[in-house]
Amino acid sequence: MFLLIYLSFEPICFPSLRFYTNKFNQNTLKKPYYFLFIFFFIIAIISCSEDPISPPPNIIYILADDLGYGDLGVYNEEGKIKTPHLNQMANEGMVFMDAHTSSSVCTPTRYGILTGRYNWRSPIKKGVLTGTSNGLIPQKRTTVASLLKSMGYCTAFIGKWHLGWNWALNDSTFINTPIKDSEIFDKIDFSKNITNSPNDIGFEYAYGHCGSLDMPPYVYVENEKITAPVKNITGRQGDYHWWREGPTADDFEHERVTPHLFDKAEAYISEMSEKEKPFFLYLPLPSPHTPILPTEEWRGKSRLNPYADFVMQIDYRMGRLNRLLNKLNITENTIVIFTSDNGCSPQANFNVLKAKGHNPSGIYRGHKADIFEGGHRVPFIIKWPKKITAGSISHKTICTVDLLATCADILEVKLTHQEGEDSFSMLPTFSKKTENNYQRTFTIHHSFYGSFAIRKGDYKFIFCADSGGWSYPRPNKKEANNLPKFQLYNLKDDPGELMNLYGQQPEIENELISLFKNAIQNGRTTPGKPQENFKTHFTTEKWEPLAIFN
Repeated sequence: MFLLIYLSFEPICFPSLRFYTNKFNQNTLKKPYYFLFIFFFIIAIISCSEDPISPPPNIIYILADDLGYGDLGVYNEEGKIKTPHLNQMANEGMVFMDAHTSSSVCTPTRYGILTGRYNWRSPIKKGVLTGTSNGLIPQKRTTVASLLKSMGYCTAFIGKWHLGWNWALNDSTFINTPIKDSEIFDKIDFSKNITNSPNDIGFEYAYGHCGSLDMPPYVYVENEKITAPVKNITGRQGDYHWWREGPTADDFEHERVTPHLFDKAEAYISEMSEKEKPFFLYLPLPSPHTPILPTEEWRGKSRLNPYADFVMQIDYRMGRLNRLLNKLNITENTIVIFTSDNGCSPQANFNVLKAKGHNPSGIYRGHKADIFEGGHRVPFIIKWPKKITAGSISHKTICTVDLLATCADILEVKLTHQEGEDSFSMLPTFSKKTENNYQRTFTIHHSFYGSFAIRKGDYKFIFCADSGGWSYPRPNKKEANNLPKFQLYNLKDDPGELMNLYGQQPEIENELISLFKNAIQNGRTTPGKPQENFKTHFTTEKWEPLAIFN
């Protein structure tokens, strides 16, 4: 019998002995062993085949709001904010030391994360949306959520949206006209559902608020339905904890929003762990953005200021979320990504923090809104025990627009020419053996006021004379007069962007200008058919990014 089993599967596993087993089989098949032979033959095929394809991973993407590169201990040895839980996550996964958002402010970065496309190809060429802005992402555009949903994932958004959705209006004449904060009650009908919602671009479940926590209206929306009556008006003043006055729902308490969203996320994860389908959870936090509101148990914990307290609160909740994954026994094949939408805001009060030895931007210049590194270089920690070796560090230059291509690569899906035009798969970077297969060769940065920079290797070429944002030297101010037209920095030698080399490296400058022009003209930075950029800033203001070279 054992000889029969061996000889029945041996030709498959050991083809060099095929002649002898064929001879044996010719005699054997004439005997009553025929059906037994077929049975063991099938078993042999199964046993000799490769391991079955692993089930697709769960994906949890946590996006902090205005968290600086230097605010986590793993990125800043000199930092004073204690972040033991995110440090532990880093030790259990991989830390990207050279990760960047596609913009130095909220809305544009979020657009890029979900679409794999630079925001300036869309109608938003500068600035951010408000709490009453219409939806920015067209329903026909592929997003991370719609891609994963099409591949059998359960998909959820829980948190701060800031990509616009369409509120129901009291009068059709209000359509496509900006709504001032003071006009919200007059123009928005809170008794009706929203449209152009997260549900329309791939999220099966959606729960959150539309703008930042300092932008009215302050309302939770769940699957297009407003969750509570909107009867109140709230507003607050203060150095850290201010928010603009505006309509506020009965169930909306600013101080509780961050813990509430984490609670909702934990409940969703627990529910999904009992299902056979993989899930994608997009958890964009409203914190530590203003209003800076650590809950009572966290006030004063840092001994620095409320911003640092708020960061510690987020760190604690991240530790709790990762412990939940362990408890549910789904850690091994769950990808957890933690990053920020841009650099730290000056609302954190840099002067107070620096006086106590902490710089939210670490060794880098600038902060949120700027074209300098402090505006767009961010923490980026990823944990995936099944594929990523604990304690890994990557120095590859990655960008937050890379999520879409990474998810497609994991699932072996080929993106079309109209999908993820600027997204490169990060999957090769997850292993030292394959990291050089990562295809991104340059990255384009974008500031609050719409200024550009391009980075390739050690060199970063900034196409403006100023910060492009809120730090010194500010655009259109006297302080920016008489400065060189452009800025070129060698980040390896000068990470603080203090020594402007513009005019000293003409070959490098010409190469970077050429790459930038091609990126604009081709409508993409990935290989593929050229695509169209939206031609204006929304509907009126002309957009001419190459005019700076005239």
